[in-house]
Amino acid sequence: MSKIVHPYAHRLIILRDWKSRWFADAKKYGNYLKSDVLIREFLEKKLRGMYISSIEIERNQKTTRFIIKTSRPGLIIGRSGEGATKLKEEILKKMDKLKIARPEDFKLEIVEVTNPEADAAIVAYMIAEGLEKRMPYRRVIKQIIEKVMSAHGVEGARIVLGGRLGGAEIARTEELKRGSIPLQTFRADIDFKRERAVMSYGTIGIKVWIYRGKIFTKK
Repeated sequence: MSKIVHPYAHRLIILRDWKSRWFADAKKYGNYLKSDVLIREFLEKKLRGMYISSIEIERNQKTTRFIIKTSRPGLIIGRSGEGATKLKEEILKKMDKLKIARPEDFKLEIVEVTNPEADAAIVAYMIAEGLEKRMPYRRVIKQIIEKVMSAHGVEGARIVLGGRLGGAEIARTEELKRGSIPLQTFRADIDFKRERAVMSYGTIGIKVWIYRGKIFTKK
């Protein structure tokens, strides 16, 4: 059996919080879970290319909040908030289509990520974007890992690509690592993300680990 644990799940409660935050009884639990999974999938597909870090969902009895973290909020918000209003309407339409009960009060918040080079999700998308533009994969990962290492607070980074790299007949993996990544240390703030670059000859898998130092409780 493999002993690999997802770096995010490994640090839940200790350093991380759940990406869906709500409590429900047995009757509502299944509906809420289905709603979260399907709407998150819809938003990830819809907002691909807008440098999304994470999509968080908070619920209480009346209110449902969607918190979208992105390094380029202007792309989503649009001129005078038109984009955000349109996106909110599309989410509600999707809920109706999936036969999910509309919440009484629905809120959409767009939060800016101030240090995008230290965010694994944004970095993974930047790599996918470079590969999809047919740039040489070695150059892409070298340039991006240098950017990541020069970002504030980053102490280590690792990028792994897997698939038909450069259009080769046989799939293989390529890895680049800088600094240290203590995966087993609970207090180590490690951000991890998987991403896919869809090419004409197949899909290339991307994994990114970013180590942002140790977190100690503030006295």
